Amino acid sequence: MGQTDLLEKMREGDFRSLSRVISLVENDTKDAEQLLLHLDLSRKVPVIGITGPPGAGKSTLVNGLIREITEKGKSVGVVAIDPTSPFNYGSLLGDRIRMVEHFNNQKVFIRSLATRGSLGGLSAKTIEIVDIMKAAAFDYIIVETVGVGQSEVEIVGLADTTLVVLVPEAGDEIQTIKSGLMEIADIFVVNKADHIGADEFVANIKKLLHQRPPASWNVPVLKTVADKKDGVGELFARIEQHYPISDNTKKPFLMAEKAFRLIQHYKMKHINKQTLLQEIILKIRNNDFNLYRFVKQQTTLL
Repeated sequence: MGQTDLLEKMREGDFRSLSRVISLVENDTKDAEQLLLHLDLSRKVPVIGITGPPGAGKSTLVNGLIREITEKGKSVGVVAIDPTSPFNYGSLLGDRIRMVEHFNNQKVFIRSLATRGSLGGLSAKTIEIVDIMKAAAFDYIIVETVGVGQSEVEIVGLADTTLVVLVPEAGDEIQTIKSGLMEIADIFVVNKADHIGADEFVANIKKLLHQRPPASWNVPVLKTVADKKDGVGELFARIEQHYPISDNTKKPFLMAEKAFRLIQHYKMKHINKQTLLQEIILKIRNNDFNLYRFVKQQTTLL
């Protein structure tokens, strides 16, 4: 099947074609560049970003949001970023298991991506996969991050609405929350709100929010018990309320960083790392080997 046919079938809702396009791009095949160049990105699709510490119940919350979306007759594409094992670089892919109830729903497409050593909580190909899903004409896109490191900075640049999911047990870390996640949340979600200390934790977050400069959007702090479906409907209503006034000032910074990496990639795609190694093995025997002079010589060949 040609690239044009593949993209056309993807736009028509064929999940097999969508999976094929994502795999070709994720694996950086020779067809990947042309597929990305021909994506139709003219349609606006709300992107919901979900971040927060491990154990906050983000995937269970995603399940609930999927249910809310599909019960309204809408479609949703989900990108679940899974942690990569530091020992063998294997993705844990736990989100596939947690979201299995939606796998046979024709309005739901779920793709797990491993971080694969990329900085922060987004996979190296997350932006591309989100753009592919936009071109596939979903009504909503959800991106769930692993909730570590740079992920909160990255997700706020990608998403139209960013949810920060916390649990009452995080109460002792309220100062950390203040310095990190406080600035990027469009909506705070206190999940597992049936646990002890939930009301006090919500009150503390609201106090911290009062210290923020006035803005056109008052960040709500919502309580959910996602595994019991409590509060998820109100959460989705707030997401719908926020999207029309979303003004993502961080997006250009993320796009500039991505553009920089892509330019690096395209400039270096003809450089063979193994060839570099062999050249260095030969040259390093000389006492006057200068790494920086060697690199300068290589860059003149680009």
